[in-house]
Amino acid sequence: MNPTFDIDLTAYSFGGDAIGHLPDGKTIFVPFGIQGERVEVEVVNEKRNFSRGRIKKIITPAAIRIEPRCIHYKECGGCHYQHLSYADQLSLKQRIVLEQMQRIGKIENPPVKPIVPSTNEWNYRNTVQFHLSVNGKPGFQRIGAAGVIEIKECHLPIHAINELWPSLEMDPAAGINRVSIRCGSDDELLVGLESEVSKAPDFEADFRVSVVFLGVEGDILLSGEDYSVMQVNNRNFKVSAASFFQVNLPQAEAMVDHVLANIKVTEYSTVVDAYCGVGLFSAFLAPKVKNLVGIEFSEDASRDYSVNLDEFENVSLYIGAVEEVFPLLEVKPEVVLLDPPRAGMEPGAMAGVISFAPKQIIYISCDPSTLARDAQKLTTSGYSLISITPFDLFPQTYHIETISVFEK
Repeated sequence: MNPTFDIDLTAYSFGGDAIGHLPDGKTIFVPFGIQGERVEVEVVNEKRNFSRGRIKKIITPAAIRIEPRCIHYKECGGCHYQHLSYADQLSLKQRIVLEQMQRIGKIENPPVKPIVPSTNEWNYRNTVQFHLSVNGKPGFQRIGAAGVIEIKECHLPIHAINELWPSLEMDPAAGINRVSIRCGSDDELLVGLESEVSKAPDFEADFRVSVVFLGVEGDILLSGEDYSVMQVNNRNFKVSAASFFQVNLPQAEAMVDHVLANIKVTEYSTVVDAYCGVGLFSAFLAPKVKNLVGIEFSEDASRDYSVNLDEFENVSLYIGAVEEVFPLLEVKPEVVLLDPPRAGMEPGAMAGVISFAPKQIIYISCDPSTLARDAQKLTTSGYSLISITPFDLFPQTYHIETISVFEK
């Protein structure tokens, strides 16, 4: 039997947990807690320097605690903050960005601007990836346990996706690991069947949908089109089934507007858009500059980028890892736009950016901790951190997007 303790929750971590301390002083991370609460926790996982716990009883609840909307909350791993009002979620995320920059980035007074809230706090996701249960039904990973919880409701996808997914059911023997559903701006639905086998399964749906099998030997179109059309600021983007695109379109528009408002370019400028994806930012920057260089590792996203930026003769695309492409570039950019994955910048990529010595760096991040780490490297290399603006693309979750501006 796991030990239990009564503890006070005194802080928050990036990752959705509240933080407390066990009687011996050891730090314990506790999901679904609120700072200021006294709780009875069960220690479910012991590490050398910290523990993980589960709330068994809330002894003294916080006044700001609310009832979650979803019946699967605390079982499903998709949401972390449904026990907080949206205003309190925004306040917490703003605070976490500030604390990460201070603690990890060693920046005394980080210029964190007010967080940009989501237009919708529910039903905002245009793309959802479902895991499949042993019965072949859609669900999500369980919290703190192996396996998939079959779901009866989900309040994050847009309504068109919520109308489709309850009808999904796959033969467990078909080898499908996950099913993704994306709804384009034209309301067309694209279903991706992700698998580690090569044989595509039979697929039937009561709705008119496009279906792509994403197997180990390549993609196979089963019906309809193999891409979605996503519209941002009245511009259409082709996004293939395996390509990434922001799941919250109004916030994607807000981020594009923010970059355009803060980037310092002229018609003579050269800009490098590293980790450029399907070209969300490049498409709006290309008309404003002399040369634009995109760098993208994903072949699917690179093909989409070529289509989405085809009208511009001043755009070139390099396919490969950023740290490998940077030494090949013969341009001297005035501005570098960075949008790395959650792990942040690879050391070689960071060294490449610093060697370019651009006057301005715009860093788009989905992880405040790796942003803080990379911000410290940039500030110790002669750059000033001008601003950090958080964007809430993922209400009800701990995820935070930021756009930071560095200049020298």
